[in-house]
Amino acid sequence: MTNDFYDPLAPFYHLVHGDWQAGICTQAAALDRIIKECWPGKVADILDVTCGIGTQALGLAPLGYRVTGSDLSSGAVARAKTEAEARGLDIEFHVGDMLRVHLDRADKYDLVMSADNAVTHLLSDELILTALKSFHAALRPGGGCLVTMRAYDQVEKGGVQFHPMGMRQHEGRRWHVYQIWDWRADSSDIYDFGMYFTADDGGAELTTHVMRSSFYALPPARMMALFEEAGFADVRRTDGVYFQPVITGTKAG
Repeated sequence: MTNDFYDPLAPFYHLVHGDWQAGICTQAAALDRIIKECWPGKVADILDVTCGIGTQALGLAPLGYRVTGSDLSSGAVARAKTEAEARGLDIEFHVGDMLRVHLDRADKYDLVMSADNAVTHLLSDELILTALKSFHAALRPGGGCLVTMRAYDQVEKGGVQFHPMGMRQHEGRRWHVYQIWDWRADSSDIYDFGMYFTADDGGAELTTHVMRSSFYALPPARMMALFEEAGFADVRRTDGVYFQPVITGTKAG
């Protein structure tokens, strides 16, 4: 289901941002600040386990980090490679499952990260804990884990919700970008999600592209508890630096 969402989303993902390149730089600066505050002088090798089309990796690499990006979506990885090459950046990208990071990358990284709420595509505590344990195993002793997520403790749950994201101009078209959240009647914490891109070229008809997935509205406090259960120490929540709450934890050693 995640592949069905992110593969067709890859050509449009930059439209989520008002200015994607500016977003790349802004997000990288915020993440760099958090990394330096949590693990000063200790992070060189980063694994972004849900890299998508490269938004975070493309920003962190020019700051001097050695970045590896992986994602379950082959379409997103292909675009991330193209974007890195266009910018002259040396970033390794590959297709990979965040539930199985540790299988060939144990004890290899100073930081394992997942941005933009991607971990909550895993629709249960058990699956999220499995992912966090895999991140933990991929870290060197003393390494860190960083996950950004929606502030689900501040989200109104229930019903069908419309979330506008704005209008974009791209390649001679006006694009309207919005989301529909459809909360499941049998679960107060899971919602089905539609990402809509409607293109208006001035004619009588509009063209709409929609990609569908689901999310688990896990409160950040519960994510922090799962970090601790996975073996991380010094678990923290940081607000007001990145555009989402950031959860961090450190592997002992």
